[in-house]
Amino acid sequence: MRAISTFYIGGKWLDPAGSDTFTVVNPATEEPAGTVAQGSAADVDRAVAAARSAFPAWAATPIADRAAVLRAIGVEYDRRRADLAAALTTEMGAPAGLANGFQVDLGAGHLATALEILEGFAFEEQRGATLVVKEPIGVCGLITPWNWPLNQIAVKVFPALATGCTVVLKPSEQAPFSAQIFAEILDAAGVPAGVFNLLQGDGVSVGVPLSAHPDVDLISFTGSTRAGVEIAKNAAPSVKRVTQELGGKSPNIVLDDGELAANVGGAIGTLMNNSGQTCSALSRMLVPHARMDEAIEAARAAAEQLTVGDPTGEVALGPVVSKRQFDKIQDLIRQGIDGGATLVTGGVGRPEGLPKGYYVKPTVFANVTNDMTIAREEIFGPVLTILAYHDLDHAVELANDTEYGLAGNVAGADLDVARSVARRIRAGWVTINDAFDFHCPFGGYRKSGNGREWGEFGFHEYLETKGILGYAPDA
Repeated sequence: MRAISTFYIGGKWLDPAGSDTFTVVNPATEEPAGTVAQGSAADVDRAVAAARSAFPAWAATPIADRAAVLRAIGVEYDRRRADLAAALTTEMGAPAGLANGFQVDLGAGHLATALEILEGFAFEEQRGATLVVKEPIGVCGLITPWNWPLNQIAVKVFPALATGCTVVLKPSEQAPFSAQIFAEILDAAGVPAGVFNLLQGDGVSVGVPLSAHPDVDLISFTGSTRAGVEIAKNAAPSVKRVTQELGGKSPNIVLDDGELAANVGGAIGTLMNNSGQTCSALSRMLVPHARMDEAIEAARAAAEQLTVGDPTGEVALGPVVSKRQFDKIQDLIRQGIDGGATLVTGGVGRPEGLPKGYYVKPTVFANVTNDMTIAREEIFGPVLTILAYHDLDHAVELANDTEYGLAGNVAGADLDVARSVARRIRAGWVTINDAFDFHCPFGGYRKSGNGREWGEFGFHEYLETKGILGYAPDA
């Protein structure tokens, strides 16, 4: 059992203003994994004040010195990798291989990327007689989710610190342990007092007062579209900048070529990685109508090879994060069956031999139409829907027929065709054959959010642009 009783504010571990706590449940066992102090508006006030006090000095810190702090964080991060991975497995059920691998690697990757960009970033640019300056926006409230905790913390905290901002981080109450270790890492690395602050708590107790706080200059939120709307409303009276990475129902267009079966099979593992709990998951697969049967068999074979079980062992999928998430996924699977989709494999209930824990069967639906609930709503579990298209124009039409626009993929051997189709997908992160790049902008269209993270594009979210006219003699 872990017990988190203090918050990191102003470079110190301080007791919360109140005495409320909440219990973290291990999703693999359904047993308590620990307790965490519950923050309040008074704690938000303290953390924001610390960040505000630290801002002038940190904003004025030379780039080389900020880079040195980031490098020190990297040393401590590597030293605590095993602790971070163990926390992820306990709090949100990430299998040990995934936690020790990609989950922790993403945080390290964003740190390395931030350092690379910082050392060459143009904070000033002369345009004739005018000087254009990029200045840190100020105090940033960062609200992160539970599904890829270190990724979402790192992609916000490191660009914010690199650009000279100070931050108050509120991680998900369902993934507090990894965030607490992250704060310990920054403390050990010597981040100046008040530059980074951590509060634990839920959306009502901490998220709302942080979003509404008049001394917070920016809110960066990753989570559900519903919660994102409420955060924007709370932030509106103070006219602060709000950037959001929200939900998705992303398409994967599989081209009609000799690689179709392999591309379908490979997409199963990608989608169901992390038990399907990925905002950019390619949960709508579009295949040629004439090859639906071939796609079904390839999907069935791939899904039925996935092992599900105790995340401390060697399995592909652990549990989903909570009973609430489990129940939601089960309900949507039932709706898929009742709605007339073809259940290829999986279905309702836990996998055989797993009577306890929030485990979901890897599930594939085929012959899905785009008006079905399972094609419209974000399931956020290991559930794939396969739709048929008649030609590429129809495929693009289906791909864009969604209220979301976070991600998309085109899978196929003909790169010219894939490029053409990718350009037509209305989403912020479109891959060809599952390519990956830490420097690529990540963010959504429509109800998938606004703003961009990752790489240089993430830096711009934390900067204000100032024009100084007459700075130099006009040539």
